[in-house]
Amino acid sequence: MSEQNKPFVVTDRRKFTMDGELRPDADPSPEKEHREPVAVESEPKPVAAAPEPTPESVPENELPPLTSEQTEQARRAYEMTSERLDTAIRAANPGADHPPAMTFDQLVQSVYMTSIMQLGGATPEGQQPQVDIIGARQSIDMLAVLAEKTKGNLTPEESRLLESALFELRMAFLEITQALARSAAAKAPAAPGRPAGPSIVR
Repeated sequence: MSEQNKPFVVTDRRKFTMDGELRPDADPSPEKEHREPVAVESEPKPVAAAPEPTPESVPENELPPLTSEQTEQARRAYEMTSERLDTAIRAANPGADHPPAMTFDQLVQSVYMTSIMQLGGATPEGQQPQVDIIGARQSIDMLAVLAEKTKGNLTPEESRLLESALFELRMAFLEITQALARSAAAKAPAAPGRPAGPSIVR
């Protein structure tokens, strides 16, 4: 029989079946197997528990509701820790006054002073003011949100304080943005056919 007429034979040399068992017709080989057959039924590896979602990672409308017991426990723990802190401060500083309790007026004044500093109001005389115009706008908007959310729930004095703070900050914001626009217009030469300086601030 010529080389071309020899039959084509396929030999299955696999030693294991699809189920991982030794084939009965597999030829024993003296060579050592480099890997063990994969067992079909094996003990599942323990899976680490998924981390608890944080308020930042959960959408606002999907935050888990808090029970009244949880909020009460958190309030009591906070107050007890604050009292221990006050006691430690007074022990380290004999004669020191007890820190005043936080009020709505103090909250408004705190945001107001932050805005003034962001607008460069705390710059020492003779120095170039450092203005954080974006931070100032956010602080002013924070007071605006506070005014909207507390509408109808404030005393007349608190309402006047909040309205006055917002009015003064908004006027100061406009003054600073106008000054920045004039400064930018003075430094940058006007392009041909275009007015000098930005036109969005009047």
